[in-house]
Amino acid sequence: MAILGLALLLAAAALLTTGCITIGSTDDVPATVRAELTRVAAAPTWTPTLSPPTVTPTLPPPTATPTLLPPTVTPTLLPPATTHTSLTESFQLVSAGGWHTCGIRTDGSVVCWGDDDKGQATPPAGSFRQVSAAGGYTCGIRADDSVACWGIDLFGLATPPAGNFQQVSAGDVHTCGIKSNDGVVCWGLDLHGEASPPSGRFRQVSAGNGHTCGVKINGSVVCWGTNADGRATPPAGSFRQVSSGGHTCGVKTDNSVACWGLDNNGQSTPQAGSFQQVSAGFDHTCGIKSDGSMACWGNDEYGQAAPPAGSFQQVSAGGGHTCGIKNDGSMACWGNDDNGKSTPQAGSFRQVSAGGVHSCGIKSDSSVACWGWDDYGQATPPPGSFRQVSAGGMAYLRGKGR
Repeated sequence: MAILGLALLLAAAALLTTGCITIGSTDDVPATVRAELTRVAAAPTWTPTLSPPTVTPTLPPPTATPTLLPPTVTPTLLPPATTHTSLTESFQLVSAGGWHTCGIRTDGSVVCWGDDDKGQATPPAGSFRQVSAAGGYTCGIRADDSVACWGIDLFGLATPPAGNFQQVSAGDVHTCGIKSNDGVVCWGLDLHGEASPPSGRFRQVSAGNGHTCGVKINGSVVCWGTNADGRATPPAGSFRQVSSGGHTCGVKTDNSVACWGLDNNGQSTPQAGSFQQVSAGFDHTCGIKSDGSMACWGNDEYGQAAPPAGSFQQVSAGGGHTCGIKNDGSMACWGNDDNGKSTPQAGSFRQVSAGGVHSCGIKSDSSVACWGWDDYGQATPPPGSFRQVSAGGMAYLRGKGR
C-alpha cells in the first residue's frame, strides 16, 4: 500500500508540474495530501537510471592496440633436400630443365634446385641412374629400371607406365622411353599420336615438338605424331643418331646429315659434307664436320647459325643460341645473348648443353658451370663432380613468356 501511495503521489506531482491536470480548488484536497503534493512538486526532478548490475564496461589502455594474425598464415618449412646447404656431395649426372635443374649424387639420390612451382624440383626418395628435366616436370630411371616422374601432371606427364626402361626422352609435352625389351612406350599429350609409338625394337628415341623419332635396331628411322611439314616422314637410309625439335636431323651411317620437318628458315636444309655430330635447335641446326669445323643452317636472326672459326669437338643448339667446345677445351657461344646465355664462363670444358634460356657445361675438373637466365636459380649449380649435363624445356619456356 505504501508503494502504491508513493506512485500515486509521484504521478500526481508530475501532472501538476507539467500542467496536464487542473484542480479547481485546493480546498477540495485534504490538507495532508495538499501538503505532500506541494512538497513533491517542489523537489528536484528525479529520473531513475537503471544499469544492469553485472555489466561493467572495461576500456583497454589508450596505447593498447590488439594485433590479429591472419587465420591462414602458417609458416611452411621446406624440406632440407630443397635447400643448397646440403649440396656438397659429388654428383654423377645432372639435367637442367627450363627453370630448374636436377642432379644425381654419387649415392644415387636425386637433388633438384630452381623453380618448384609445379613440384618439378621436389624429387622422390630412392636411387636413380638417369634423370631428365623437362620444362615443368622431371623423369628419371631408378636403380631398379622403373621410371618415376614428378612435377606438372597435365596429360599424365608425371604418370609414367610401369616396367623396366633403358632410356627416356622428354619432349615438348610428352615423354617416350625404350624398355628393356627394346620396345618404345610414351605418355603425356597424344593429340597427334606423338605418344602412340609403333611396334618394333629401338636403340635410340628422341621426343620432339608434337612428334617423336626413333632409330631402330637395323638403323632405319621411324617417326610418329603430327606430320605437319613432314616432321614424321623421315628419309630412307641407315642412321646412327637423331635429334628432334620442331624439326629433326640425323647423322647417317655414311656420315652425311639428313633433316626433315619444318623448314621455314632452312633449318631442315643441311649443308653437304661429312659430319661427326648434329644438334637440332628450335629453328636452326648446327653440326661438326669431319675436319672439326662448324657448320650451321636455319634461322640466323641473332647469329645463332653463324659459328666462329676453329676446330670443335662438341656442339649444342638451343633456343636462339648455340654453344660449342673447341679442341683446346675452351667454350664458344653465339646467337642471342639475353642475360648472357651466349657469354660462357672461362676455363676448359668437356661437355656443354644449350637450353632455351640458359646453358650449362661440365668443366675439365668435373665441376658444372652455367650461364644465362637465373631468375629461379636454374643457372646456379651446386658444387660437386658431374659426368653429364642437359638443358632443355623450351615448351614450358614459351608458357613462361621467355
